[in-house]
Amino acid sequence: MNNKSKVSVVIPFYNCPYVDQALDSVLAQSYTDIEIIVVDDGSTVHVEKLAPYMDSILYIRKENGGTASALNQGIKAATGGFFAWLSADDIFHPDKIRRQLEILQSSGLSFNHTAYYCINERGERLTEAVNFPFVSKKHLLETLMTGCTVNGSTVLLDTDIFRKLGLFNEAYLYTHDYELWLRLLPYYEWSFIEEPLLDYRVHEAMGSVIHSEAQRREIKRLQAKYRMQILRLLRKEESK
Repeated sequence: MNNKSKVSVVIPFYNCPYVDQALDSVLAQSYTDIEIIVVDDGSTVHVEKLAPYMDSILYIRKENGGTASALNQGIKAATGGFFAWLSADDIFHPDKIRRQLEILQSSGLSFNHTAYYCINERGERLTEAVNFPFVSKKHLLETLMTGCTVNGSTVLLDTDIFRKLGLFNEAYLYTHDYELWLRLLPYYEWSFIEEPLLDYRVHEAMGSVIHSEAQRREIKRLQAKYRMQILRLLRKEESK
């Protein structure tokens, strides 16, 4: 049984030069009941950056299979009652986990995400807060019909979700996060923190830049797959 006070932070790692900054940001969290699971997805460079952290992390190495497969490997090894995903090039703000846990525990909900800042390779802030507050369930549904506004590294969720609905779908190499959020919609209410609690690094080597065309094709497939489900949920909301 998972420890309901513990948060499992899974960091998929593939040749990322910023992974030490990601790890530092988890170790600096004001909430301390955290396990850190780094899943090395067959990296060939920058693995040495993990050496100083080996006593503080669970390190899992696997053959390269993509981010969803790395996340799933980490989830299977996790012992926490809550799950957070941190991309190896992103940075948690110090109170991120604590603030999100407070929201989930006070509301009884199972899913929370937050606003974030975009930063560049040097850690310099590029934007004001990127913020997509949902004024209603109807607004959330309408927004997710057109695209994914939920940054995966901002999410904290109850691991019971995985037991009920399954893990990330590894068939979606670039939109596995969007697919899971769409899958959750009929079953869970969401909460959102408008304060930015993540620095999201934008750089030329990031997957959404390198694989942008394949990502667009996957988005179209997902929207076609879940369109009827979302329309049914919208009709339900409109009838209230």
